[in-house]
Amino acid sequence: MVEDHGPSIKDDKQYEGLRKKGMSKQRAARIANDPGSSSKGGKASGSGKKNTDSSQGGTKAQKVAAGRKGGKKSY
Repeated sequence: MVEDHGPSIKDDKQYEGLRKKGMSKQRAARIANDPGSSSKGGKASGSGKKNTDSSQGGTKAQKVAAGRKGGKKSY
């Protein structure tokens, strides 16, 4: 049976599960009180954009000099 952890914990079942996994009280409470935490399920946050050579910045000339994508390779 799920124990009542007081009015500050919104999802007692999730809180208890996180505590059993060894999570701190503060962190478990923060996750259990987050309205979208159960749907996140370990998905990475952010834009989902992968960090490839073409998105790492630098001018076209710098990429050409380094032989990376974004310019013709000089032989």
